[in-house]
Amino acid sequence: MLAALATRVATAALRLPPSRTRRVTLTRDILVRTRDGVSLRTDHHAPDRPAAPTVLIRTPYGRGGPMRLLGRLAAERGYHVVIQSCRGTGGSGGLFDPLVHERDDGLDTLDWLRRQSWWNGTFGMFGASYQGFVQWAVAADAGADLRAMVAVVTASGTRDSTYPGESFALDTVLTWAELLQAQTVGWLARQWELKRGQPRLAAGLSHLPLAEADRVATGVTVPFFQEWLRHHTPDAAYWRRRVFGDRLAEVHAPVSMISGWHDIFLPAQLRDFAALRAAGAAPRLTVGPWTHGSPGLFVAALRDGLDWIDQHLGGYPGRHRAPVRVHVGGAGGGWRDLPDWPPPGTPTAWHLHPHGALRATPPPVSTPDGFWYDPADPTPSVGGPLLVAQQAGKVDNRPVEARSDVLTWTSAVLTAAVEVIGPVQAEIFVRSELPHLDVFVRLCDVDRRGRSWNVCDGLVRVRPPAFSPDQTSAVRVAVPLWPVAHRFAAGHRLRVQISGGAHPRYARNPGTGEPLGTAVTLRAGWREILHDPQHPSALVLPLSRANMGSPRPSA
Repeated sequence: MLAALATRVATAALRLPPSRTRRVTLTRDILVRTRDGVSLRTDHHAPDRPAAPTVLIRTPYGRGGPMRLLGRLAAERGYHVVIQSCRGTGGSGGLFDPLVHERDDGLDTLDWLRRQSWWNGTFGMFGASYQGFVQWAVAADAGADLRAMVAVVTASGTRDSTYPGESFALDTVLTWAELLQAQTVGWLARQWELKRGQPRLAAGLSHLPLAEADRVATGVTVPFFQEWLRHHTPDAAYWRRRVFGDRLAEVHAPVSMISGWHDIFLPAQLRDFAALRAAGAAPRLTVGPWTHGSPGLFVAALRDGLDWIDQHLGGYPGRHRAPVRVHVGGAGGGWRDLPDWPPPGTPTAWHLHPHGALRATPPPVSTPDGFWYDPADPTPSVGGPLLVAQQAGKVDNRPVEARSDVLTWTSAVLTAAVEVIGPVQAEIFVRSELPHLDVFVRLCDVDRRGRSWNVCDGLVRVRPPAFSPDQTSAVRVAVPLWPVAHRFAAGHRLRVQISGGAHPRYARNPGTGEPLGTAVTLRAGWREILHDPQHPSALVLPLSRANMGSPRPSA
C-alpha cells in the first residue's frame, strides 16, 4: 500500500506518464549463483503481466530507497525489474573489486534470467555511474536479447577519468571509496559523520603519502584505492580487463546517454557517443546543467530513461525528439536540439596578452607572466566536475583568483553575445624551473557585477622527457578542457585562469617525480606563462554559428 502510494506521488511529481498496472509483487533477496560459486542478492519487482520484458539494474549502492522506488515505477509500466547488488555489496557474497567481475557476473545473471518462467526473451539495462559501467561490461556479449540501454553519467571505461590529464582524480576516487565504506556502518554513525562535515575524509584528502589516505579517510585500507595509486601508467595491463570501450562497435542495442556539463565522466561519455556514431549506431544524447549527483539529473534520467525503455523494449511509441539535446548555459541559453555532437562551429583562438588581457588577436612581443607554485600550499579546487553534488558545479571564483599562484586573463566587455558549443582546447607555452608540474586551465564567465563563474576546465600533468627545462626553453602544453555549451551575454567578459593545480580534485604534483602513492617530499618552484608571437598561448573555443558572425569585445 505504501509503495503504491509512493509511486503515485512520484509519478505525479515527476510528471511521468500514468502507470499501466498497480499490481506489483516484490520478491527480495533471491540468491543468483555465479560461475565461481558466489551468490548475488537480487530483488524482483514483478508486474501482473508474466510475459513482459525485463529491466536489469546491477548496483553496488544497495537495493532499497531510491532503487526500490525506481524498481516499482518501472514495474508499474509493465516490466519485470531485476535489481541486483554487485558482489561484495548489499549482502552479496565475494569481495567488491571495481569492474573486475562485472562482465562474468552480469552474463551469469543474464543466464539466470533466461531460465525464469516469466522471461519473455528481451531485456534492457538502466543505471547511473557504476550502474552504467556494468552495462558496458556485458553489452557486447549480451546478444540480440538486449534491446535498450540507458547509460547515465557513465562511460565504457574509467581509466581516463581516474587519471585525467595523467594526474590522479583524488577527490573522486577517495570520496567514492569513503562512500562505499560508509555503507558498512550504521545509519546513525553515518549521519553523525555527515553532520560533522566529514572531517576524516577532509583529512584523508590533505594527507601524504596518498597510500595512507584511504585509512585516514575510512579507517581501513581500501584495496582498489591502493591498486589505483600503483597502476597509473597508460599502458598498464591492470586496466585492460577493467575498460570496455574497445568493443563498442559490437554493441547493437539502442543507447540513451544522459550527462551534465559538470559531470566527472562527461569527456569519456562523449567519446563513447562518438565511437557509437562512427560504428553506424544512432545513440541519443542529453547533456544538461547538472553535476554527477544533481536532483535534476535524476528526474531527467527517469523521464528520458523510461521513455527510451518504452520505445525500444516495450514497443510503445516514444517521444519524438532530436538525436542530441543540450542545455546552453549563461544568459539567453536554454535547451537546443541538434542532429549530432559536436555541432558545426568555428574554432576561435582567444590569445593571452600582456597586462592580463584576453583578445581574439595574436599577442604582441611581451614578457612572460610568472607565479610560484608550492605543493605544500596547493592551489585549491573550487566547483566544477566533482562527485559530491553540493560542492560541484559553478561557483564564484574570485576568492581563488585572488591568490598569488593563480594568473588570469580577461577580455574586454562583450558588445554582443558569444556562444560556444563543442570541445575546448588550450595551448599554453610554459617555462619552469622544475621538470615535473601540472598546468590547470579554467574558462570563466565574468558577469556585470564582477563575479567569475567557472564554465569548463582541464588539467595536464607534465613530466620528463616532455619537459627538460633550462633558462631559455619553453614547452607547449595542450590542455583539453571539458566540453562546453555556454552563451556569454553582452556586457559580460571571458576570463582564463592558469595555475599549477586544483587540489584536492586533482592530486597535488609534488614537483619531484616521486611515485604517486609514496611521494612525501614537496618541492616548490617558479614557472612562467609565455604569450608572444613565438609562443602564442591561447584558449581555442568552438564559436557557435548562432553568433551570426564574430562578436567583438568593446575597446
